[in-house]
Amino acid sequence: MAGRLLLRACTTTIRLRSNVVARPSTRAMSAGGIPTDEEQATGLERRALQGLKRGQDHYSILKPQAYAGTKEDPNIVPCIGTKRLVGCLCEEDNTAIVWFWLHEGAAQRCPSCGSHYQLVHTELPH
Repeated sequence: MAGRLLLRACTTTIRLRSNVVARPSTRAMSAGGIPTDEEQATGLERRALQGLKRGQDHYSILKPQAYAGTKEDPNIVPCIGTKRLVGCLCEEDNTAIVWFWLHEGAAQRCPSCGSHYQLVHTELPH
């Protein structure tokens, strides 16, 4: 309450002394609206959003593309090294996961169901 009275007294004094109309104070959000995620993101989140704009998914944020799993169209597994541990759910309702090492090079088969996987080397943005 006292702050409002002081503000009103100051603006009245300014108007009387300089004959200039004082602008009313505006709220920050009323001028430009609420900032978007791209405008206020920083660090790793900003790099991930910029990569998604360019169509790159370095951090596996999006749902992976579905592949047939055949020798001609293997499931693509991104990796920053030369080998990666892969888990395969051979049947849809199966609760046991078949784990095997996938090495860089040609497509490899799952030892249980025969689905093909291929390791693809990718680089993370730093």
